[in-house]
Amino acid sequence: MSFQQGLSGLNAAAKSLDTLGNNIANSGTVGFKSASTQFADVFAATLGGGIQVGIGTSVSGVSQQFSQGNLTVTSNPLDLAINGQGMFRLSNNGATTFTRNGQFNIDKDGYVVNTSGYRLTGYLANTANVIVPSTPAEIFINTADLQPQPTGNTSAGARIGLNLDSRQPVNALAFDVNDPTTYNSSTSITVFDSLGNSHLMSLFFKKDSANAWSLYSNLNGGAPSAATAMTFNSTGALTAPATGIIAQSHAVTTGATTPLAFNLNLTGSTQYGNIFGVNSVAQDGYTSGRLSGLSIASDGTVQGRYSNGQSRDLAQVVLANFNNPNGLTSLGNNQWGETPESGQPLVGVPGSGSLGALQSAAVEESNVDLTAELVAMITQQRAYQANAQTIKTQDQVLQTLVNLR
Repeated sequence: MSFQQGLSGLNAAAKSLDTLGNNIANSGTVGFKSASTQFADVFAATLGGGIQVGIGTSVSGVSQQFSQGNLTVTSNPLDLAINGQGMFRLSNNGATTFTRNGQFNIDKDGYVVNTSGYRLTGYLANTANVIVPSTPAEIFINTADLQPQPTGNTSAGARIGLNLDSRQPVNALAFDVNDPTTYNSSTSITVFDSLGNSHLMSLFFKKDSANAWSLYSNLNGGAPSAATAMTFNSTGALTAPATGIIAQSHAVTTGATTPLAFNLNLTGSTQYGNIFGVNSVAQDGYTSGRLSGLSIASDGTVQGRYSNGQSRDLAQVVLANFNNPNGLTSLGNNQWGETPESGQPLVGVPGSGSLGALQSAAVEESNVDLTAELVAMITQQRAYQANAQTIKTQDQVLQTLVNLR
């Protein structure tokens, strides 16, 4: 029986060395999870009971160690590392696989893929640039130019906050846009038409009486608009127009929608005994823009940055977790497949539930501990030698019996 015991020991040690060799070979593989060989003793079945002597060992399984690997920073914003539990969910022609390797890039068709061409999945943004959680789909990066937006006719159209100097004298001259002596102060703000062309709108303020001013405006140096009355109370707060909003309408000749109509919001403007000054200026229009960069947040949100200074949420990466990760089947190329033993994937956004957070421009190193692997290799080598010695010893015993006379 010792031959069988020794042979089983040789086979078990060889299998363990195979596992250790595979771990060491993949010590530099991004997202690789080390494995360990598990053994079980073997006993012969007996009907009468009595003293039982084992007949060797067997390999009961190879268990993956899904512990966290170290994170290493890279220069690629599409490289993703999971800090915690979970796996990336990939699509390969409709077949779903899972991986911890977060080395991604964009292919010629605009999809986010790994080195094997498998497409990363997640939740996509709708036409209103809102990410809607639904069935995960392949993440597509639209590189088309961002459509321009004209300055709007809402309260967020063109906004300017300023102070008119209450110490300024009343100006009795008739307003003339070309004569600076006919108005007290002026400033300007850039606005955009429906084609994304920028226009310079100038504002002119003429003091009519104590606490009363007239506002004139023109576009690109053209003819000025009619006067709009502005009044302030004795504490310097704007009282008219009551809403602080003045409707603007100016003709444009760029081929865009004309007239260019939008709201000028003066809310917060004041009249104090201080020099004229603009405290804030903003408007909600912008020109067209081209995709200039991508960033991925810790919750998996993929945001596109455009050359016009705008940004848009394009998609959100999802992760999957399993009740029994050791039940997954290895498919090679750092891919894992779902099995009945693993259970169904628990899909969600990074940072939710048991799922870890993402780190962009980083990858997760292999969790192989080379020192531990080398020590284990020495141990299995000794075990192999010891099992071989039991076979040799049994051979010598049989040889002695054969030589009896």
